[in-house]
Amino acid sequence: MQSLKPLLCSLAISAALAVPALGATCGNSSGGFGAWKQAFASEAKRAGVGERGLQALANAKYATGTIAADRNQKSFKYSLDKFMNVRGAPTIVKKGRALKSRNAGFYQSLEKSYGVPAGVLLAIHGMETGFGGFMGNSSVVSAITTLAYDCRRSAFFVPHAVGALILVDRGSITGNTKGAKHGELGHTQFLPGNALKYGVDASGDGRVDLYNQTDALASTANFLRKKGWKPGKGYQEGQPNFKVIKQWNAAGVYQKAIAIMAAQIDG
Repeated sequence: MQSLKPLLCSLAISAALAVPALGATCGNSSGGFGAWKQAFASEAKRAGVGERGLQALANAKYATGTIAADRNQKSFKYSLDKFMNVRGAPTIVKKGRALKSRNAGFYQSLEKSYGVPAGVLLAIHGMETGFGGFMGNSSVVSAITTLAYDCRRSAFFVPHAVGALILVDRGSITGNTKGAKHGELGHTQFLPGNALKYGVDASGDGRVDLYNQTDALASTANFLRKKGWKPGKGYQEGQPNFKVIKQWNAAGVYQKAIAIMAAQIDG
């Protein structure tokens, strides 16, 4: 396997993720989305977005499905047992073990490079997309720009909207790329700003492609390492690396499920 090196240097990342001032007026319905896009285009251009990204922004549609999903996130209120049952934890663990055995060299290379065990990466991969079985059917650009426009969490999603448009410029995605309801993309469902910042060209083809499993899993390992993963340390609740799993997803029940399934896969 070729060396796993980040495609983007830190200085380029800092410049690319410069967040524009929140001059575009947010809204809570589709009515103002067109005007917001026009205002946001100027801000995005100042943040480094080029012509392809700006065209993708112009073509973005207000994502009613994304807004509905954002208002109806019930699963994270489940108990841990119910959450793991609903998400199919036994199936994830069984398939994760099989994949680890089948691709032992690949996962060993990731752990050598980033210090993250196979079980953690496979638990995330299984939880997010069923190991790539379903990576979403929503337009990434439309979803993430809709969330940047929506007043509920505009400040959080604006940098990811900029990131998505820069990814379009760089050819990592297009304006038609499909992902999850909140604009997450690829095998492990990176938010676009994180894909831009932590993405790794592990396949060696000259671009970061989170729909390529090799790039996606290396990028996930890179994200965790950059967030403070300590090689060789534990990752269960109360252990040093559990706080890093928290960086992947803010929901406590999700964090615990990942740690438990990862240990079962690695066991």
